[in-house]
Amino acid sequence: MNSVPESSAAAGSGRTTPAAPTPVPPLPAVGASVPESVRTSLQILRSLESGPRGLVEAHAEERLARFGENVLPAWRPVPWPRRFVRSLRDPFTSVLLCLGLVSAVVSAWGTACVILALVAVSCLLRSTEEHRADRSTAALRELVATTATVVRRTSADALPREREIPVADLVPGDVIRLGPGDLVPADVQVLRASGLTVHQSALTGESAPVAKHPLDAPDPAIAGAGPFAQPQLCFQGSSVTSGSGTAVITATGGATRFAAAYDGRARQRGASAFDRSVQGISWTLIRFMLLTPPLVLMANAALRGRGLETLPFAVAVAVGLTPEMLPVIVTTALARGAARLARTSGVIVKRLPALHDLGAVDVLCLDKTGTLTEDRPVVETAVDGSDLPDPGVLRWAALSALWTLHLAELPAPDALDEAVLDAAEAELLEASTYEGVTALPFDPVRRVATAVLRRPGRLGVHTLVTKGAVEAVLERCALDGDERERLLALAARKAESGLRLLAVARADRPARHGAYSPADERGLTFVGLVALRDVPAPSAADALDVLARRGVTVKVLTGDHPGTAARACEDLGLRTDAAGGFGDVVTVELVDTLSDAELARVADRATVFARCTPEHKARIVSALRAAGHTTGFLGDGVNDLPALHAADVGICPRNAVDVAREAADVVLAEKDLTAIDRAVLAGRHSSGNIATYLRITLSSNLGNVIAMLTAGLMLPFLPMLPAQVLVQNLCFDAAQLAFAFDRPGASALRRPAVLCSRDFLRFITGFGLLNAAADLATFGVLALALHSAAGTDGEAAFHAGWFTENLLTQALVMVLLRTGRSAAERRAGGPLRVVAAGLAVVGVLLPLTPLGPLLGISALPPLYYLLLGSVLSLYAVGLTAARRRYEQRH
Repeated sequence: MNSVPESSAAAGSGRTTPAAPTPVPPLPAVGASVPESVRTSLQILRSLESGPRGLVEAHAEERLARFGENVLPAWRPVPWPRRFVRSLRDPFTSVLLCLGLVSAVVSAWGTACVILALVAVSCLLRSTEEHRADRSTAALRELVATTATVVRRTSADALPREREIPVADLVPGDVIRLGPGDLVPADVQVLRASGLTVHQSALTGESAPVAKHPLDAPDPAIAGAGPFAQPQLCFQGSSVTSGSGTAVITATGGATRFAAAYDGRARQRGASAFDRSVQGISWTLIRFMLLTPPLVLMANAALRGRGLETLPFAVAVAVGLTPEMLPVIVTTALARGAARLARTSGVIVKRLPALHDLGAVDVLCLDKTGTLTEDRPVVETAVDGSDLPDPGVLRWAALSALWTLHLAELPAPDALDEAVLDAAEAELLEASTYEGVTALPFDPVRRVATAVLRRPGRLGVHTLVTKGAVEAVLERCALDGDERERLLALAARKAESGLRLLAVARADRPARHGAYSPADERGLTFVGLVALRDVPAPSAADALDVLARRGVTVKVLTGDHPGTAARACEDLGLRTDAAGGFGDVVTVELVDTLSDAELARVADRATVFARCTPEHKARIVSALRAAGHTTGFLGDGVNDLPALHAADVGICPRNAVDVAREAADVVLAEKDLTAIDRAVLAGRHSSGNIATYLRITLSSNLGNVIAMLTAGLMLPFLPMLPAQVLVQNLCFDAAQLAFAFDRPGASALRRPAVLCSRDFLRFITGFGLLNAAADLATFGVLALALHSAAGTDGEAAFHAGWFTENLLTQALVMVLLRTGRSAAERRAGGPLRVVAAGLAVVGVLLPLTPLGPLLGISALPPLYYLLLGSVLSLYAVGLTAARRRYEQRH
């Protein structure tokens, strides 16, 4: 135990002696969580105007007012009105709003009211669902530790007392206690330590715990090392693995390195897959919509001599081309998927478009530890110096771990020692007669631990058993140069195969009563090597296989050793090529030599990237996106923040660090690939429904617009009155809402759901022309039927006939153009079939009701229905043939 004297304390007393005030350096400025030069424990306490006995309560309150609470800078809640207005930034919603305002200007009040109502409903749904997700995410903040053990005094001459206070009340200069399992609540410098090791994986990505100890004298060897390599510093976001310690807080709140990794620039995100796809489709439609009204006006003026009286009709044609339900369908489909995920799997989708991005993901990047492997190693084998199995090696390693744990008063073994003790349970029972004398615990300078034992039947002899890093143990063994090099080569081969190694050595010494020291760890006899491997997560292999079948390629971005990462992937059968071989492991040394274009090609082929820093992870993810992939990234630490923002969709488990949860788009109930698969399926489900809606609606709308423009130039009257267009659109809109509740076919879930504007344009053009041909054939049927029926109002009958035909063809298209479905699925019931039947009934019966004359439509002769049935039958045959051809090509 190392103690640090307080400069104002009288030696041997617990009271301070009055002293003249001396100049004291000011407290570190905000942001100075790591001093420019390495300071000893005494220097850091002086600079913070503190001491081992902690701060006085009054001084702590002053500092709390000066520095603020020890909380991370968080997003301020977005007011609901602002969230509602922000929903209008969607380009298509903005265009709909403009069309509604134009309709109001030309006195098409019905059309204006319908469009503006749809815009309001869409914005309301989106803002409400995002508000719900924000509330769920805010609730997850309660999962982190909220108190810490601090040493404070009520007055300058009072005795120090330990007590629990809220983490938010900690200030620079506070002295805190750390124990196993504690989260480090701020940036600190260690003052005293006993076997203290911490997990820094949330900050660095390294899965192995790091030993920490105080710095009582300047050490030039670590002056140039990075902050995470300095043994006296611990940072907020890390956690205590084993041991105990006392530390002084050097930075809190926004001044910590934890908070610095989450500054405003890191939160900036580029356009996601959903943004790119929907905007591509939207702008294609916007061009059509902006071009249509002028063409209608000019054509009617040139051929029919009509003026601005056709403006409402021109606006109605533009609205007819518009899938005005798109914002409502998209929001409803995604909101339903997000709600279902939260209800059934505990998955929170914070940003609704992220659910579509999940469905479109074709590359998933993740870390190894805790996802592909459990966060604990197991013993693979124990071998002697000739690489032959030797159970004695494991027994000696276990004895060293056991007695070091007991005699050094460590609260719990580290992960490697725990694995050794588990594997050697039987050997320890046989060696129960061994008695521990003393122990020298592990520290990062020696990199070994030693237990001194008294063996049965060996009076007057103590046995030293040393284990630790291979190089450190071999340095302490009595070996010649060639033998040491041979053993180092043996260890290197095993490490390259993905194994972690502990070297074991021992020596007999004459028993003595004096204390043992590291100087006694010399002239040891090498015993052997204990090889450990990571344990694959139970569900990882099956989940990887399922993701592969769904067209999702997994990339492993880890801070671990290349051999360790490759071995874990090999154990799980993570393959990268058709021949079944394992992809090369790419190290960051190679990544640093590649341009962005070269990295994109390498990242497309490779499966494992080892020794990755946060910047490397973000660059690899960005390279994959630049190559045209839709990427997801699963991470849970501060070191993952750049990659979470670089990906199309950032994913984290709910036990991730606070800032990672805030940065992620999707929060999982647990860090499990199976949960990601369920989320991917939900995303494809919602995206499949959106894609089906777009294909069917846009192709039908395009066909109607072509027919409407043709009829407008051929007929001496408008082919459809604005009121009729409005009622028809209302019927379409009500029916199309069923797309958000449809069940997509199994084939739609087998591959990433990508909304490609070019593919949609080809689809809607082909099927739109087919729909226009059916409309034009209906014109011929109307001409024949009306010519045969005497005394019929030709204009009202034409409007009625086309009104009926439009609704019937729309119902037919809704049933027959659900691509990617088997015949059995198409025959099965569902919301679309019910709604399509209702739409057909409205189309046939509305002209016969009293509403018909109010809309300017009249009853039709029976011959029309007979001829229309023939046209629709031919149209159904053509649709079925075209759909099959499309499915074969895609």
